[in-house]
Amino acid sequence: MKDSSRYIYDLLISFNIGSTTAQYLNLIVLILLLAIVVTITDYIINKVLIRTFTAYAKRSKSSFDDFMVENNVPKFLAHILPLIIAYEFIPHVFIDFSFLGGIALKITEIYAILLFLRIIRSILNTFKFFFKTVPGLKDKPVDSYIQVLMIFAWITGIVLSLAVLTGTPVWKFFTAMGAASAVILLIFKDSIMGFVASIQVSINDMVRIGDWITVKNYGADGDVIEINLATVKVRNFDNTITTIPPYALISGAFQNWRGMESSGGRRMKRAIHIKQDSIDFLSREAVVKLEKIELITNYLKKRQHDIDEDNNEKSVNKDFLLNGRNLTNFGVFRKYVESYLSTHSAVNKDMTIMVRHLAPTEHGIPLEIYAFSSDKRWKNYEYIMADIFDHIISSVPYFDLEIYEAEDSHKPN
Repeated sequence: MKDSSRYIYDLLISFNIGSTTAQYLNLIVLILLLAIVVTITDYIINKVLIRTFTAYAKRSKSSFDDFMVENNVPKFLAHILPLIIAYEFIPHVFIDFSFLGGIALKITEIYAILLFLRIIRSILNTFKFFFKTVPGLKDKPVDSYIQVLMIFAWITGIVLSLAVLTGTPVWKFFTAMGAASAVILLIFKDSIMGFVASIQVSINDMVRIGDWITVKNYGADGDVIEINLATVKVRNFDNTITTIPPYALISGAFQNWRGMESSGGRRMKRAIHIKQDSIDFLSREAVVKLEKIELITNYLKKRQHDIDEDNNEKSVNKDFLLNGRNLTNFGVFRKYVESYLSTHSAVNKDMTIMVRHLAPTEHGIPLEIYAFSSDKRWKNYEYIMADIFDHIISSVPYFDLEIYEAEDSHKPN
């Protein structure tokens, strides 16, 4: 091989060309020949590998090979053989220039390290996109784990490159890194905290991609679209994007609506305020009138019968309505609302249905409706709740009750 490397040199010497000039011309010719061989080899292997992978991906039922093609794995693998050829022939090309040959070898080795990193990144990206198609993994913070692996890969690549440039054994660099661990921890503080937080979030199943979360401190209220080392991205319902540090989910409070979405219904919890001076006992005539309301007809008849029996047994003087037991318009209205919710087609009957008084306020007595809609979709949920309260508010006057409304202080007398 040595003779072949100096063939051009010997030929030029035979034409009476100076030794130095012949060496330089020999070097230039050999560099051009090596460049041509490497380029042609790279082109051929690139075409063969890409076509082979693409054809196989089209026939394969798995999406993994499709992601390999999309992330250029075959393209980067195709550079390996030309790189090996270049590395093997560089000493022969620079046979008369050992110093330049050493530099060329170091450049080739650094390029090999960079190529290795690009191959690793492409393969990791392939796994990342593939895992997002796996039902059991698509809601996991895969990006965080991929980024951590890439950080380790880049650290290894940088150390190997420095070792090549300085000619220092690799183990000495790792020893020095141990001594400088405090500086390294400071530089990668956010990444380390993010990685630890991502692991805690994943292990404790606190947040998944696709979850609806509310983080008041960051103004986030929407669906989680990405979890990585640096941020948790939330697409808010106004289509803005909020980024949150992963460790903020561990150290602070947030609300995850996944439990609601996986349950049988979405909670409705809202109150209307009834004027206290509109609440009164019901006379016999008023009870008879309200018995025409079908949802509470049976209730009123049975309840009034029980009250009459109790009052008669105790010989209560009913000339004065306050005496003995009585029905009130507010109590009957509360029963009506409960019966209405229990028969509403959009209310989940297997979950809590409750109508209750809250403590009186300066705005009247709140009557709170607590129930769950069967349809959990936001738009439909709002429609159902509005429909229910439209009916309840419209029903109030039939019971001789009034809804509290603050008087307009600017209204002219």
